[in-house]
Amino acid sequence: MIDQVQNISSLSLTRGLESLSKDDTTTSPGFGAQVTPGTQTGMSFAEIMGGMATDAMNNIRQGEHMSFEGIKGTASTREVVDAVLSAEQSLQTALAMRDKIVSAYLDITKMQI
Repeated sequence: MIDQVQNISSLSLTRGLESLSKDDTTTSPGFGAQVTPGTQTGMSFAEIMGGMATDAMNNIRQGEHMSFEGIKGTASTREVVDAVLSAEQSLQTALAMRDKIVSAYLDITKMQI
């Protein structure tokens, strides 16, 4: 399943947030600027979600790697605990996002046309 999540996007969340925070008039028009409907003015929702999924997957892999290093005795207990807690937080965030997305989908399917 992790490999399927990896195929979503190779864009990292940090690069996405940096590009969103830049004051670049070519990608983000200023307040009151006219934007032609249908033109993309920044990152897409899919790119941001893909970046978040990639980061979560990398945190989980790092936690797994550090736990094996701890078993072998090549990593300190502190490093293992930090990596596992980071992986757990990433997993909980991913599950919460999944639940919200499913809930939103169910709400949309209940709407009358």
